[in-house]
Amino acid sequence: MRWAAPEQFAEFVRNRHAALLRYAYLLCGDPHLAQDLVQDGLERTGMAWRRIERQGDPEGYVRRIITNRYLNRVRSLRRERLVSDAPDTSVTDAEPSDGSLMRLLSCLPRQQRAVMVMRYYLDYSEAQIAEALGCSAGTVKSTASRAIARLRRDLTDDPHQQLTSEGAL
Repeated sequence: MRWAAPEQFAEFVRNRHAALLRYAYLLCGDPHLAQDLVQDGLERTGMAWRRIERQGDPEGYVRRIITNRYLNRVRSLRRERLVSDAPDTSVTDAEPSDGSLMRLLSCLPRQQRAVMVMRYYLDYSEAQIAEALGCSAGTVKSTASRAIARLRRDLTDDPHQQLTSEGAL
């Protein structure tokens, strides 16, 4: 038996795929891993689409899957098999133009990076981040505080690596 996507799910994917890919890229900093995270999130969402659609926030559901899969990536890597030949398909580049911001984000631990991306890219409140990560608002605040302190320290240590006024921390 073959599964067929409901038209509402197909439309959701067409409309939100690029935004989900940007979000995943900001989390992990790797365009290939970002595509894998989004694919996994959409696959899981598609299988439960009717239930998720009734709950009213399918994009939040997919983002939570992407975030959890990213944060728990170490466990899944143990089961991954490396192959010697690369696949024949090409990949579009989802990298934002601000390389200095990506370099700064890549220095953060995964949890801190996830909090910063949710807060400043998705504009989530502390309560929304806490719900998405399954932790308390206090944990979100302390994690964000440590991340900002580290980013400021890294900016101070390397004066050549500066952000524009839009991306200032």
